[in-house]
Amino acid sequence: MDKTTTIRSEVEKFMERKELTLSDLGRKTGINVGSLSSIITGGRTMAVNQLDRITELMGLPEGHYYNLYIQDNMAVTQPNWRRLRPFIFRCAELNKLDCIQQATSWLLDNIVYCPVLFDTAEELLQAGKKEAAAILYEGVAVTEHSQHSERLALCQYRLFTIRLGDDQAQNLEVAAQFEPYIERLDEVLQLDALKDMANVYRSLRKWDKVDKFAEMMGFRARRHYFAEGRQKRSGEDPYSKLSRPLFVYVSYSDLLRGTVCEERGRYEQALEFASRYADLSWVKEYDADTDHWKGQFQGWAKANFFVAKLFSGDLSVLNDYVNYFEINKDEILLALLNIVEVANTYKANIDDILSRFDPEIKSLGEQLEGTIIYDKRFKAERYSRLLNELSDYYLQKGEYKVGFKYLLDSLQRSFIINNESIIIKCVSLFESFRGYAASETQAVYQILFSEVYQNEKNNRFVYSSR
Repeated sequence: MDKTTTIRSEVEKFMERKELTLSDLGRKTGINVGSLSSIITGGRTMAVNQLDRITELMGLPEGHYYNLYIQDNMAVTQPNWRRLRPFIFRCAELNKLDCIQQATSWLLDNIVYCPVLFDTAEELLQAGKKEAAAILYEGVAVTEHSQHSERLALCQYRLFTIRLGDDQAQNLEVAAQFEPYIERLDEVLQLDALKDMANVYRSLRKWDKVDKFAEMMGFRARRHYFAEGRQKRSGEDPYSKLSRPLFVYVSYSDLLRGTVCEERGRYEQALEFASRYADLSWVKEYDADTDHWKGQFQGWAKANFFVAKLFSGDLSVLNDYVNYFEINKDEILLALLNIVEVANTYKANIDDILSRFDPEIKSLGEQLEGTIIYDKRFKAERYSRLLNELSDYYLQKGEYKVGFKYLLDSLQRSFIINNESIIIKCVSLFESFRGYAASETQAVYQILFSEVYQNEKNNRFVYSSR
């Protein structure tokens, strides 16, 4: 098609070829003849559902003329948003992202379209059309980059959540890009942004960052929750837009900061934080959601009490911890990771525990595939670490066949999520025990290591080119 081709000219050719009148075309497509007349003879732009019906009659794929549809709309003096909004949603359904990009760029030549495009992006996101929504958010953000508007910050927040994925190195970059915009968000929405940032850095094991954002979240959540005469503004509860009840952000801050203390070996301080989120008698609300979260925090406090004791060297609570997570199956991955780490630290024998939970260990990897991104990010990282710790445990015991199997699994999964720290641990562990590896094991390791090396070279090239 050349630049002079229009949908109107294509329809006219089709009608001529098939010897159709306007009445024939209207009957076959179900489109009012008067509307067709305005489109064909008057040059009126058709609605996207009308275009879809005509395209179907012509025997062409869905969306075949969408690029032409944009050109036809661009030919008019004033964009018809009533026509273009349904078009964008239809493009999202058909995954015609290039058309959304083209339409967005054209509309944003006029900044007046920023609000409606932002609202459309929000609707697309709610409908699960993340890639389509991201195009609109990016366009609005670029158009408003010199503004200090809350809408710009909200675009960046949405892009942050959309761009998070399995690749840990990419997640680190995404978090760094979003960080400057947090304080431009609405004060209440900042709580979710701080929670999400802390969680990303938690999965990356960047404990200074986790502590920073958890402390900020806790301070702001307490200020809002215990504010004198806290009430609704303009008849609307500003806290209703949060993903959790307000008190949860107070206690989650303590939980995260307790985790940081555990990772830094400050176990007494970790227990102090655990005692805070175990006691939620200060919470004012009384409803099912509140009861759910109270139960969650009390369970986490109990588990983390055992963890702090174990990592401080008190192995007397090991059986109690095992009995706890055997009942609370949701915690089994983290619990097994903690137990194997403790065993490696204190040279404890946990063969009976590993034998007892062998079916669960084998099924954990399969369970990752069905989890949402938020959970998968944590679980994939923890599962890779568990495999690495199991490898260390068995290699130190001289059970080389089992140990190397776990090591290769850990290296492969760490490569998939691009977790550099676990990859380094795997390589270091393999080199320490290379002399005990069978030739088949060494061959598989060499293949995996070559993939890791090539990926690292590619990443260096990508980052240096930015």
